[in-house]
Amino acid sequence: MSDIALVWNGTEADLAIEGGDLVLESGLQTSAVISLFSDRRARVDDAIPAGDGDRRGWVGDAWPVVAGDQVGSRLWLLGREKELAETLRKAREYGREALAWLIEDGIAASVDVTATAPQRGLLRLAVTVNRRDGSTINHQFDTLWENL
Repeated sequence: MSDIALVWNGTEADLAIEGGDLVLESGLQTSAVISLFSDRRARVDDAIPAGDGDRRGWVGDAWPVVAGDQVGSRLWLLGREKELAETLRKAREYGREALAWLIEDGIAASVDVTATAPQRGLLRLAVTVNRRDGSTINHQFDTLWENL
């Protein structure tokens, strides 16, 4: 199945256009962009960065097709965190959580996320999706820490 391709530029996603037409893709990049960079609702026990109590989330999560399903990731909770090993561990955990649906829905046999900070102010997420047919898809997403 093909999706309209979204490309990640480090701060936001945009439609991919080629020759005046929308680009289609079936390599799960668009799914990964939406899953990683949409704001999942924070858990009750999560510390909210702004301290305003806004747990965010996607409105469609109020009526999920499958009970408990949520769109997005909790990466936004790390926007005001220091760039420490513990924060990278959380980024990896949140990335895996956001992409777990690929396994639950039978699209992937496994998903791995690696979080690194290759330079100050930059978060890099390397995503490896091992599909059930044995093929592997790799994506790398860089984002500015301040934009989480």
